[in-house]
Amino acid sequence: MHSNNTRRSLRRIHRGFSLIEVIVAVTIIAIFAGLIAPQLLKRLSGAKQDQARTEASAIAAQVKIYLTNRRESNIGSDFELSNLVPEYLESQDDLLDPWGNKYLLLEGTNGRDFDIVSYGKDGTQGGEGENADITHGKAPKKTE
Repeated sequence: MHSNNTRRSLRRIHRGFSLIEVIVAVTIIAIFAGLIAPQLLKRLSGAKQDQARTEASAIAAQVKIYLTNRRESNIGSDFELSNLVPEYLESQDDLLDPWGNKYLLLEGTNGRDFDIVSYGKDGTQGGEGENADITHGKAPKKTE
């Protein structure tokens, strides 16, 4: 008992999208992805550097507590970061940077007794961007 107009409008509702509409939608999504993805990747690498700097500072604080508890004024030549586990750090995993490389204990710079360092994503000294060296308490140099 439906009229012809009602049947036509029901057919239009169930018809779906045309090929042109799908192509336009996919193109818009691709443009947004092309604009947003590089910014997200930049922020992700910056987040890992921030995490490494925070973790390096936390390890440095634990080294200072270790020294204080032992009534020592500076670290000995035989000191290793693994000495902090399990009393000061939960596990050996706490000694790995966000890229899976070990934090290093180096001779101090800028008046510090020691430095806790991550060599960044590449795990080698030097570099820029994600590969920049990260020392506790210091932000890596920004490159643009």
